[in-house]
Amino acid sequence: MSGRVLVIDCATPALSLALFEGPDCIAGSHQELGRGHAEALLPAIAALPEGGRCDRILVNVGPGSFTGVRVGLAAAVALGMAWQVPVEGYGCLDLVSAMARERLAPTTPFAVVMIGGHGELFWALAGPATAPDAGALLEVRSTPVAELAASIDVPLLVGSGARQLVEAGATGEAFALLPDAREIGLLSQAQRSRPPRPVYGRGADARPMEPALRAGRE
Repeated sequence: MSGRVLVIDCATPALSLALFEGPDCIAGSHQELGRGHAEALLPAIAALPEGGRCDRILVNVGPGSFTGVRVGLAAAVALGMAWQVPVEGYGCLDLVSAMARERLAPTTPFAVVMIGGHGELFWALAGPATAPDAGALLEVRSTPVAELAASIDVPLLVGSGARQLVEAGATGEAFALLPDAREIGLLSQAQRSRPPRPVYGRGADARPMEPALRAGRE
């Protein structure tokens, strides 16, 4: 990375920020809030050196918490407009998989599993650092917990949903991990150059009304 870059990550229970000068992280914070990202995010950015002013902003676009993804993107886009700097995105599971490669050094394929909504988990299969596609964007899916537990077969599960999946019957070792903005340098250029648009990971819950029902309400 070149210039000064602000990284915003609040797509999961963690509120994670980092300010980079070139490849060096000059300030950052990482705390598991659970809730309250909207209230805590802007004061946390303001507490960074020079209020977080930068030449470029990177933001976690999901999938993750529906509210958290929106809060992070709204802040990133608003600051980008105010400071007249470009805004780009990166995937939640891409960063968690890169962190797993760095911290756990898996030598075989593993799965990144993050808590989704409505009893489902966001997940993707990833390869070790030596895999030819290690720097590519992951193919993210959303699957009910029980269904995924019965079908997945990898020796390592990482992410916020890993333990839940093992408790549901999946084999493999579970390692809890949340995305950390300070680790953004682990991503490839392609992985941190996404459009700043939300990736929700699953379709909308609302469905069009049946014609008969719609007619009855008219």
